[in-house]
Amino acid sequence: MQSGTEGAGPAPLVLICDDVEPIRRLLRINLELAGFEVDEASDGHAAMARLIDPDRRRPDVIVLDSQMRPYDGWWAIAAIRGHHVLDDVPVLLVTAAASDHARFEVDEAGFDGIVTKPFDPDELVEAVSRLAASGRGPLRRP
Repeated sequence: MQSGTEGAGPAPLVLICDDVEPIRRLLRINLELAGFEVDEASDGHAAMARLIDPDRRRPDVIVLDSQMRPYDGWWAIAAIRGHHVLDDVPVLLVTAAASDHARFEVDEAGFDGIVTKPFDPDELVEAVSRLAASGRGPLRRP
C-alpha cells in the first residue's frame, strides 16, 4: 500500500464527499491509515462550501460519490471544474455504477480517476496517492 505522506511537508489533504456516513467513515479510516489528512462533506453543495472557503486549506485530492442527495457528484464536478481556483485539483469518482459508457461520461465531466464500489482499500489509497503526487491528468482507469 502506498503512503500519502511520502516526502516532507504536511500530509496531503483529501476532501471526501459521500452522503452515507458509514461510507465516509470507511473512506476516512483507509485514507488516514495511509497518512492522509481528511476533511468530509455530505453532498456536493457542502463540498463546494468547503472548497471555496478562503479560511480552509485547499485539498490536494477530492473524492466524490456519484449518487448523493440533493447535490450529487455530477453536480459537484461541474461546479468544481467551473471554478477557476479549483482547476488543478484532481477529483476521484467513487461509484457503484461504472459501465463503459459511464467511464466516457466520467472523463468528459472532468474526473481524473474512478474507483468502483465496493472498493478495495489498497486500490483507493493507490488512486488517491497517485493523484496527490501527480495532480490532474487524463482519466486513469483501474
